[in-house]
Amino acid sequence: MAEESGSLAARNRRLRLAAIYPLAGALAIAAVVAFIAYRVAFERSLSDTRASAGHRLDLYAASFEREVGKYASYPYVMGLDGTILALLDDPVDSVLRYRADSYLEALNDRIGTLDVFLLDKTGRVIASSNWNKWDSFVGRDLSYRPYYQNAGVGRVTRFYGIGTTNLQPGYFLATAIARGNATLGIGVVKVSLDQLERSWASAESPAILSDEHGVVVLSSVPRWKYGTLVALDDKARREIAEAQQYNNRSLAPIGLSPLRELDERTRIVRLPGASGSDGSFSTSGLFLSESRAMPETPWTLTVFTDLSEMDDLARLWAALAGVGSLLCLGLFTVYRQRRRHLGEILAARAALQRAHDHLESQVAERTAALSTTNERLCREVEERERTERTLRDAQSGLIQASKLASLGQLSAGIAHELNQPLAALVTLSGNAVKFLERGELDTVRSNLERVRPLVERMGHLTGELKTFARKSSGEPQRVGFRKVVDDVLFLLNHRLIRGPVRVTIDIQGGNIHLWCDPNRFEQVILNLVGNAIDAMEGRDDQRITISGQCEGEFAHIDIRDTGPGLPPERLDHMFEPFFTTKAPGVGLGLGLTISAGIIRDFGGELVASNAKEGGAVFSMSIPTGAGEAA
Repeated sequence: MAEESGSLAARNRRLRLAAIYPLAGALAIAAVVAFIAYRVAFERSLSDTRASAGHRLDLYAASFEREVGKYASYPYVMGLDGTILALLDDPVDSVLRYRADSYLEALNDRIGTLDVFLLDKTGRVIASSNWNKWDSFVGRDLSYRPYYQNAGVGRVTRFYGIGTTNLQPGYFLATAIARGNATLGIGVVKVSLDQLERSWASAESPAILSDEHGVVVLSSVPRWKYGTLVALDDKARREIAEAQQYNNRSLAPIGLSPLRELDERTRIVRLPGASGSDGSFSTSGLFLSESRAMPETPWTLTVFTDLSEMDDLARLWAALAGVGSLLCLGLFTVYRQRRRHLGEILAARAALQRAHDHLESQVAERTAALSTTNERLCREVEERERTERTLRDAQSGLIQASKLASLGQLSAGIAHELNQPLAALVTLSGNAVKFLERGELDTVRSNLERVRPLVERMGHLTGELKTFARKSSGEPQRVGFRKVVDDVLFLLNHRLIRGPVRVTIDIQGGNIHLWCDPNRFEQVILNLVGNAIDAMEGRDDQRITISGQCEGEFAHIDIRDTGPGLPPERLDHMFEPFFTTKAPGVGLGLGLTISAGIIRDFGGELVASNAKEGGAVFSMSIPTGAGEAA
């Protein structure tokens, strides 16, 4: 009995091992196939990505060289001025020093640099463009700076550092000023790279510029600036401290982790999480690092390309390959088992046939199910497309209905505006008939001449109403902001007079141009100004201020009133549908929702806030469309 139990246990153990070994082998094969598929897919995508990254690196390098190169000749210009040469010969002459300071101040203002200054042979500043300011460099000993120590005749020495006087970072360009073989002094130009850094921050991928110690001096990610690519050793920290280059910054590593080196200048790295200046790119995960040494300087330009999508795609191919290999192995195993059973027992043919038929029926059922699912998905896609078209039509109709509702609100004032000239027309036409019967032609001519401006006034009013009521085409175009404001104030003139409401218009340069649909934009301004009038109703001081100015590729517009302002607890809900701060029955609460949607369609943003001195402020940013207009 004990022997039978031991034999049964041994047989069960062998059966388990017989089942485990093939499964482990299949999993190992699938893992190898998946790894190979991952590497093949990743490497194939990587070659294209490297070509694209190299092109971006060329663009970044060209922008840097272009920005710095336009200032590279100015240190030489200083050595051509007679006053500068005379001051270097006689540094204690106060008259020469004043003339040299004035010349450098004018030169600095003309070329748009941060500072221009002159060092004598000992490294002391004897003239500077900021000679009459609190942070004047005059008299300071800058002999510890590398641009003094490495300056030479006929070449420009470059150096980046933070100013020890005004703590302002800049790029220093210096050259030795000589007469014959004798060096008289050093001419230095300090340039700001902020404009270049801002242009990098708006690009599609992060980029950095690091010095010979690996310290990041320019970065599209503000958090990385003055960080290091690797931990600095004692020698590097001592050299930086002696040059007072970064003014006691901590210079901590940014957390870059190299994973794989492709060549001397190309690596795959992992970056820590950090937000870009405007959140336009990711800085967390797997990246391709492309570097290039910049000419005439020991700096290195590095551009990072996000590999997350490429990595995800390679992982997907690896998963498909692994699953496919398991499926092939499974099918091969089934095939071998079937052949073995067919060869062993002929009697098992019927059972195997039934199993085959059952498998075929399952495949057919699953195929039918997949076909049904595919047809259902197609119907759902068509239904979603129809729904999106319906929503777009509904939004367009809602905007048009809102405009017509606004016209309804304006109807009383419009009727009043039309009644006055119509009454005058009736009186003048009746008088003209009577004077014509009397033969007083001069009086008739005078009456008819008075009729013309009245008709033009009514035509202008109805023309504005037709333009406002016209259904928008939705196509953006170049629009003058001042004309839109004038048209809206003309339509609301009766409400402004009734207030009375004073309107102040403060537009940069008298007018700015926007890239939008003029009809829909006029709807937004009319709604916001109308809301401001409603909010100030019954108050003693009723004022509306409309201001606008251009900042880069966007125009920023504010509409401010002197009403009670917006409830702070409701600011987050101002643009929700059917939300209103007006009394029940007054408005549907859709005006701000529609206005915000229109501004978003233009590529801008509409926000609400309260002014410090009281009243509500609605601010919007709208593209100026400089590129489209060109």
